[in-house]
Amino acid sequence: MAEAPAVDASPLIYLARTGNLPILKALAPVFLIPEPVRDEIRAKDDAVLRDVQAAPWLSVVPSPSIPETLLAWDLGKGEASVLAWALSRPGTIAVLDDQRGRSYAQWHGIPFIGTLGIILRAKRQGMIPLARPIVRDLIARGMYLSKAVADKALALVGE
Repeated sequence: MAEAPAVDASPLIYLARTGNLPILKALAPVFLIPEPVRDEIRAKDDAVLRDVQAAPWLSVVPSPSIPETLLAWDLGKGEASVLAWALSRPGTIAVLDDQRGRSYAQWHGIPFIGTLGIILRAKRQGMIPLARPIVRDLIARGMYLSKAVADKALALVGE
């Protein structure tokens, strides 16, 4: 049985900045945050760190050892630790937005989802009435999504 999903910094940061951190629960009831991810959040945004620490369903775990094959991809410490965690626990979902990290996950058979996918899932599950305002807010807060990708994704949930 797979463990709780391992989540990278960007989904946590963007969802917390928009007041939508609980949307993660559309995927699972609990999440694991490798220590390097927590450290990245600490370095970027104290308010997000407080939100993450206040959520009892988010648990910080020690950083796993990073395999040489993963180090060769030259990813950030957070992405690498999320992928190493998932790689060492088959079936564990990696929650990350970084394209290179997602390519690694795909190449190595690691299931993954990003922030946009979480929002679409929340809409399908009825957790949120509309996805578009959240996507707009994420983009306004600095998350990069092309208009074409956002529109295509929103069309999947009838928006």
